[in-house]
This record gives sequence, C-alpha cells and structure tokens, in this order.
Amino acid sequence: METPLISVILPIYNVQSYLPRCMDSLFRQTYYNLELIMVDDGSELACAEACDEYLKMDNRVVVYHKENGGLSDARNYGIARARGKYITCVDPDDYVDIDYIEYLYMLIRKYPCKMSICQHRVWYDNGNVKDFGKPGDECLSNKQCLERMLYHDVIDTSAWGKLYRVELFETVQYPKGKLFEDIGTTYALMQQCDNIAIGYEAKYNYIFHGNSIVNSSFSIKKMDMLEMTDKMAAEVLECYPELYKAVRRRQVYARLSTLNQMLYEKGYIKQRNEIIAYIKKNGKEVMRDAKAPKRDKVALRLLSINFQLYRICWIIYRNYIMGGKKYDT
Repeated sequence: METPLISVILPIYNVQSYLPRCMDSLFRQTYYNLELIMVDDGSELACAEACDEYLKMDNRVVVYHKENGGLSDARNYGIARARGKYITCVDPDDYVDIDYIEYLYMLIRKYPCKMSICQHRVWYDNGNVKDFGKPGDECLSNKQCLERMLYHDVIDTSAWGKLYRVELFETVQYPKGKLFEDIGTTYALMQQCDNIAIGYEAKYNYIFHGNSIVNSSFSIKKMDMLEMTDKMAAEVLECYPELYKAVRRRQVYARLSTLNQMLYEKGYIKQRNEIIAYIKKNGKEVMRDAKAPKRDKVALRLLSINFQLYRICWIIYRNYIMGGKKYDT
C-alpha cells in the first residue's frame, strides 16, 4: 500500500502539561510516514523548551518558533511549511487513537477523494465522556456534507478529525484573529471536493475545558461566531441556494449558542436584545423545518415564552451535561 507523507499540524501555546499525552498518541500511530509540525506560537519559555525536547525523541518532529499570532495564524504557518501530500490538524490539549491517521487515510483510499472525516469523543473535566462513534463509513457529495454540517448531523465544522489533500489550502486560510475560525474555513475546504469520505468511528479525543476561551465568560470576541457563520451562510447559498433552510437553521443556532454564553452576564444588553430579536424573527422557519434538531425547537419554544424561563432551563441542561451522568452514545 502506498504510504505518502502526512503532515500533522499542532498549534502550540502554553500547553506543555498536555503535550505528553498528545505527542505520545502521535508517536504511536499505526501509520508511520508522518511529519509532526509543532508551531510554537509565542509560548512562554517552559513550553517552547518542551517543544524542543520532542526533537530529541522522534526524527519526525519539526518545531517552529514564532511570535504570537493566535490559533489561525499558527495553523496557517504550519500548513504553509508542510511537506506532506495530506494534512491533518490536532489540537495539542487533545489526543488521538493510535489508528487515527491510518483510519482517515484508509477512507481516502477506499473512496478516492481529497478529504475524509472521522468522529470524536468528548471528555469533560469531571471524567464524563460522550462518544459520537458507531460502525460504518460512506462517501457523500460536498452538497450532502454541507447540508449535514449545517444541521449538526454527525458532520461538524472542527478543523481536527479530518484529513485534507494539501492543495485544498492553496486558496483557503484560517481567518487570523478570529474565534470559531473553523466555522469560517471547513465549509470552504468541503466546497473544493467533489466527494468526501465519512467514517463513523470515533478516533479523535476532544478534551472539554470549562475554563477555555470558548467556554469561559462572555466577551465581545465571541460575537465572531455570528460573523463566521454568516460568512459561511452567504457562500454556501451562492453555491447551493436550495440549502436555504439548512443555512437559516445554522444562523439561528449560532445566535442561540451565543445567547447561551451570555446567560451568566449582566451586561451586553444591546447585543443580547439584537440576538433575541433575530431568533424570534427567523425561528419560525426553523420550527417548520423537519430536519432541524429537536433541541433547537425546544430552545425556540422556551424563548418564545419567556427569556428567564429559557435561561433557567439552559443552565439546568448544561449542569446536567457536565454533571454526574456518564454518556456512552
């Protein structure tokens, strides 16, 4: 079997405590012909030195040190210097199954295409886990993938958990300085593919940190989700106007998600009211959409009754997800 060089992009910023688990999972990959690109994005000295230590452990490791430019800038930097025929992204505070890359490459060989996707598990801070994996695989058109992504139907916007032909990045970069940068990027990579291989087995382990930038207290930067989503919406509609319902659902979802992050905040009243107004104006379309997730419809119904009721129910739901119950499906 042909085993082309595959480049793994790791954007590094002060995560030295997580690196041993992540790097060990990459060193033990069943697919050996790898280039492990660690992009130190202006970390403190201890983390920068930790990266250099991995140069001594495995000759497949490449380390670049650069001034801090953020996650997107670090990914772009590594991709621009990758020598592999294929690229995959791994966040250094996560880790992967030992056959993660072999599985993704097997899918590309099985269904000749430029991109493959696997599923993931979510590990919460308290040890609970939600596993999205199941048996099987298939090949879908880019239109089918985009529609399912817009509905959060198995396929998501994450940069990780995917294998890409390197030329897909010739015209696409992660937007520098933006949160939720993958929302503004993954769809554009999909649009360049005629077909995409979908594997339903979970091979990526995502570590949910309650204190991460995305999951911490609200800041105005989190409005980037709306900008990235609306950019995706406009470009998908330009290509596939018949996906209007799916696009509208995703735009409403982005507002619900942003609103959820504002529930603990006393400020940002203007932004909150604008978000609620958008949801109420466009939520009726989502309620009539048979493909829209039930959770969306429950949220919209609660919000139509009373914001405080919605707030209380979401907080209870979030605490339940993060609480004592273990998830295995």
